[in-house]
Amino acid sequence: MTFEKIRYEADEAMVATITLDDPDTRNALGPELLEELIAAFERAKADPAVRCVVLTSSHDKVFSAGGNLAGFAAEVPLVHKHHGIEQFPRLFRTIGQLGKPSICAANGHVLAGSLGVALACDLIVASDKATFGTPEINVGVFPFMIMALIYRNIGRKKTNELLLLGERIDAKEAERIGLVNKVVPAKGMEYEVRLWAEELAKKSPLMMRLGKDAMYRQQDMAFDDALAYLQHNLTLSFSTEDIQEGVKAFFEKREPEWQGR
Repeated sequence: MTFEKIRYEADEAMVATITLDDPDTRNALGPELLEELIAAFERAKADPAVRCVVLTSSHDKVFSAGGNLAGFAAEVPLVHKHHGIEQFPRLFRTIGQLGKPSICAANGHVLAGSLGVALACDLIVASDKATFGTPEINVGVFPFMIMALIYRNIGRKKTNELLLLGERIDAKEAERIGLVNKVVPAKGMEYEVRLWAEELAKKSPLMMRLGKDAMYRQQDMAFDDALAYLQHNLTLSFSTEDIQEGVKAFFEKREPEWQGR
């Protein structure tokens, strides 16, 4: 697939960077951009030379302004709108089932639907200039598609506040409530994100895939079901060569050589 609204780059450190690159719309999440995002994450998933994915923006102030509001009011059959918004859950599932760690580098304002995209990633590093919010209610819309992700990441009362008031919060407040992992100065952000990305890319790709799949699947299981499922996964991991290599390398005080099996 040829990308027009995003950029995709994979490097020798086994890190793929997906960059939202539609500055004229402030990276509005329209059908074309969402389709390209899904395709980019699927490309990263299928590429064994990629072990970590970074999602960022080329805009100097905005990560993404969220959904394309013009599409909400367009005079098209309702069924077309329904099929159009299917791309959001598809994207969230694609990121959740990536099998590889993902980092959102929130280098600008993260608003409306794009907050869901950021939260679908495993980690969020935010610029100290970024703000976060779900302002949809202010224009007569409600953030239905990202609600499940917000409730799964921060407390209920704070989520209620974000959804109902539609106010923005700054990066420090986002860090305080657990919405982001780390806030860094804008000028040093690329370096900070790169440190984490390269560290993640050094881990066993096999164990990372098993772990990431478990993280995604167990989140809504009943507690006893989750324990049984996770016990199964731990037992399965004992059969891999990577766990043997990792332990051996630890005792031999050397870097492990992952075989991916």
